[in-house]
Amino acid sequence: MDRLKIDEDYLRDVMLELLRTPSPSGRTDAVMQIIGDHLADLGVPMRLTRRGVLRSTLAGETDDTSRAVAVHADTIGCMVKRLKENGRLEVVPIGTHSARFAEGAQVTVFVDDLTQIYTGTVLPLKSSGHNFGDDVDTQGVGWHQVEIRIDEPVTTRQDLIDLGIQVGDFVALDAAPQIVRNGFIKSRHLDDKAGVAACLAAVKALRDHGALLPVTAYLLVTIGEEVGMGATHGLDENVAELVAVDNAVVSDGQESREDTVNIGMLDSTGPFDYHLTRRLISLCEQHQVPYRRDVYRFYRSDAAPAIESGLECRAALVGFGVDSSHGHERTHLDGLRRLAELLTIYLSSPLTFGEWDEGPTGKLEDFPSHSVQPAEPEPEHTPGRHG
Repeated sequence: MDRLKIDEDYLRDVMLELLRTPSPSGRTDAVMQIIGDHLADLGVPMRLTRRGVLRSTLAGETDDTSRAVAVHADTIGCMVKRLKENGRLEVVPIGTHSARFAEGAQVTVFVDDLTQIYTGTVLPLKSSGHNFGDDVDTQGVGWHQVEIRIDEPVTTRQDLIDLGIQVGDFVALDAAPQIVRNGFIKSRHLDDKAGVAACLAAVKALRDHGALLPVTAYLLVTIGEEVGMGATHGLDENVAELVAVDNAVVSDGQESREDTVNIGMLDSTGPFDYHLTRRLISLCEQHQVPYRRDVYRFYRSDAAPAIESGLECRAALVGFGVDSSHGHERTHLDGLRRLAELLTIYLSSPLTFGEWDEGPTGKLEDFPSHSVQPAEPEPEHTPGRHG
C-alpha cells in the first residue's frame, strides 16, 4: 500500500502533551494514563501488565502469528539521596546521563503526598561567580558536584523534612519543549516521547484509513527502558517480529540525521536481525522514505531486554534522529513524520518470512539463508533512493 498521510498536528500536539508530563523511570503512571486515553480515543483495545506496561492490539487478518512495535514512555531523571544540612538536596541519576547536562535544569520534586509537589533548580556546588570567582570554572563534573535548590524558604535539613521531602523522592527534569518555525524541536526527553507520539500518529493513520493489516500487530509501550528493563514482558511466542522505536544518535562520527528515518544495524548488544533490518530498508526504498543506516556503540533499546528475556523473534531498531541525546536534545518534525510513515507501511506489509515465521521453531533445511530475499514488493511501487 502507499504510505499513508500522517496527521502532523496530532503528532505535534500529542508529543507536547507527553513532554509536559513528567515520567522518570519508576514514576510513569500519569503519562501512561495519557497514552492509554489517546489509544482509547482511537478505538484501540489495550491491556496493562502488573508492572504497568501497556499493550494495545491492532487486529489483523490472522493472529496465529503477530508482530510488535515497542516504544518507551519513561525518561531519565533523578532521585533524592540525601537531605543536606544547608537545605539543598543531593540526588543520584535515574538512567544513564551526565550531571553536566543537568546543571541549570528546572526540576519538579514529587513527594509521597500526591497533592504536593515542589519545584527547584539543579545547581553546581559553586554556583555564584560573585562568591567563588574563578573556582566556578574549575569545579569538577559529577552528581556529587551538584545539588537541588528548592523554591521554598528552606535553609536546613529539618526545613526539608517539614515540607515532607524524603530520601527516595523522585525528581523530574522539566522538558521545556520548543518547536522552531522551521520544524526543529528542542526539549529534554524527546527520547522517547517523540517516538511515542510518532507511534500514536501511525496508529491514527491506520485507523483513519481503515487499513487492513495482514497479521495482528501490538504496540507495546514500556516504562523501564532507561534503566535496562524495557520490553521484558507483555508479548508471547506468537510474536515473530519486534521493531523497537527509539532515538537515533546524531553526533560526530554517526550517520543518523534528524530529518530521516534511521535504521540501526548494530548497538551495544550486537547486530540486529539481518533479514528484518533489510526488510525495513527495502520498504524505505520502495516507498521513497528517506533513511540512513547507522551503528550505535553506547546504546541499547527495548529490543535488547526483549531478546534477553527469551522472546523468540526477529528484532530491529528504527529511530528518529536526536542531537545531544540525554542532554540538550533536538530533533525535527520531518524525521518523526517519516518514521510514522514507515511504521504504517511496515505494519501493512507481510511478515519478512511468512511461512517460516508461522511458528517459533522449524526445520534446519527450511531456515531462510542470506541468499533468500524478503517478501517481494508490491508491483505498482518502484524503488526509491535513500536520503
